[in-house]
Amino acid sequence: MSNYLVSANDLTAISLGEQDTVASVLQNIAVILSTPKGTVPGYREFGIDISDILDRPENVAQPMLCAAIKEAIERFEPRATYMGTTFKSSKDNPGTMLPVVEVSINA
Repeated sequence: MSNYLVSANDLTAISLGEQDTVASVLQNIAVILSTPKGTVPGYREFGIDISDILDRPENVAQPMLCAAIKEAIERFEPRATYMGTTFKSSKDNPGTMLPVVEVSINA
């Protein structure tokens, strides 16, 4: 099994009916990472629950976000196994955390 890195920034265009399993799984994870829970009409449970994470200190928010990401990937993309999360900071947008998730693909 190979490990892959994916972030919400990887979502440039959605390919419906993606035939490549790896590309499909990585696209789905990027969608999960970019979707706050409660924002999808008809599927309010989809996404990552960030309501308790916003405005927390970075040292508190990071482990909370890791747990929320792990839970969302396990629930919404069973073809992937969550391996961990690292965070990138943005020079252009101080105070933001960009999670980069490592997954292995089970398909």
